[in-house]
Amino acid sequence: MKHTARKRFGQHFLADAGVIESILDAVDPRPGQALVEIGPGLGALTQPLRRRCGALTVIELDRDLAARLRREPGLTVVEADVLEVDFAALAAAAGQKLRVVGNLPYNISTPILFHLLGAADRVVDQHFMLQKEVVDRMAAAPGSKDYGRLTVMLQWRYRIEPVLEVPPEAFEPPPRVHSAVVRMEPLPPPEGLDAARLGALVTVAFSQRRKLLRHTLGRWMEAEGVTLPFDLQRRAEEVPVAEYLALARAAPG
Repeated sequence: MKHTARKRFGQHFLADAGVIESILDAVDPRPGQALVEIGPGLGALTQPLRRRCGALTVIELDRDLAARLRREPGLTVVEADVLEVDFAALAAAAGQKLRVVGNLPYNISTPILFHLLGAADRVVDQHFMLQKEVVDRMAAAPGSKDYGRLTVMLQWRYRIEPVLEVPPEAFEPPPRVHSAVVRMEPLPPPEGLDAARLGALVTVAFSQRRKLLRHTLGRWMEAEGVTLPFDLQRRAEEVPVAEYLALARAAPG
């Protein structure tokens, strides 16, 4: 029976064979690796992934699609909201770090990326199809209009590389936006970094993008008792990730 894409799940199914092959080449899955696919949908990427690696785990919220996927050999189906999936537990069950892939639902892509941050030390790499605008923000350099809170909160933990742009007509139904595939490779976490503190100060810094940081981050530094030399006569998008990390690690006094 033909499956109709469900708007509430943000479903846009990849249908271009050339794009699928390019994604497979970028991922380069091998037998024995612990692959996890988020949002397999109709299996356009799932089947060729399974053929290359032998078996994989898929996470699918749509009950009808999950039932269809269970009939396929070599698949372990987790029928759940990806935001409630414990990726560290999946890695522990696999006995190795995960390789995560997926055509992420564009309406919840950012929450998924932040959810996976908590399991970065249990992941080899991540390859995701996302809205191109989101990938541009993830990979942005300081000083650009795309550089923001998302940039800093991902770049401190991942090496981020855009690998492929994908037009709307590669999907069924076509989304209203252009898409892109991004590769994310976890970096060693900086010693002594409190991720929650980093998140708090970055949120403050970007809360009023047009204002100089003395109006926002300056007040945070004063409240936290941080006296680290830091140029507050800049806007948030002008500060490199490394400087935000140094501020987060600075002790009061």
